[in-house]
Amino acid sequence: MEYTDKLKQFPLFNSLSEKDLEDFAALLKVSKASAGENIITEGATGNDMYFLIDGSVDIIKTTVFGDKFVCASLDSAMHCVFGEMALIDSDTRSATVKARTDCVSLSISKKDFDAFADSHPSAGVSLLRFIGINLVRNIRKENENLNLVYQALIEEIESN
Repeated sequence: MEYTDKLKQFPLFNSLSEKDLEDFAALLKVSKASAGENIITEGATGNDMYFLIDGSVDIIKTTVFGDKFVCASLDSAMHCVFGEMALIDSDTRSATVKARTDCVSLSISKKDFDAFADSHPSAGVSLLRFIGINLVRNIRKENENLNLVYQALIEEIESN
């Protein structure tokens, strides 16, 4: 695959052998999105994880009131993945990922990822461990954010 060298820059793949990375890369599909196009839509079903190869995206959440806000912006220089929760469960998408610029991503389906992990158990454990660490980091960050919101709410209530 022509993107193997770019994949080597992703920290996710640091512990994979050259052969495991080549086998993994063979399962990836190229996805292109124009600026302004949704790659993932919050609430939709999906089972693919994406590797941002070129371009930049916004991660957008919808509030309970229907307002949309950008909670993160990612670009290809960050060597990021998104949609990784789809490899763990079959729930709906938790956020929208919208292309800020024209983008190229590589994607892998849950089915293909599971097959890879079954046939490459050491690499599969390594990838899942890395994904798990990132998910835990995100949960901790969100817990901090909830604590800040809670504190601001308490201060607002007490000042009135």
